[in-house]
Amino acid sequence: MPLDWTRVMDRYDGGVRIPTVAGGKTLEITGVDDTGVHIRNSLWRDVLAREHLEKAAGLIESDRMSRHAGLFVEEYRALVADVRATSAAHVLKDLGYLE
Repeated sequence: MPLDWTRVMDRYDGGVRIPTVAGGKTLEITGVDDTGVHIRNSLWRDVLAREHLEKAAGLIESDRMSRHAGLFVEEYRALVADVRATSAAHVLKDLGYLE
């Protein structure tokens, strides 16, 4: 199933904290819009680009990327974008794409 951006917007509208893939910590999502998922921690703010998350979801669904969060991060850097790969893993796990 391709990434349903309406579902992403409904889930993260207004912000939320989601568990990290390792557990015990959270990632703060401050909002979402047509450009991407807005995230922050105590040191930085950034946006996970919609186009990158959609591409990663498509690669996962077509079995060209791992569903295992640990393996996914390196594949994301190589096949999608070399930016915030771990944060992308947290979001995609929260959305049910990763184990």
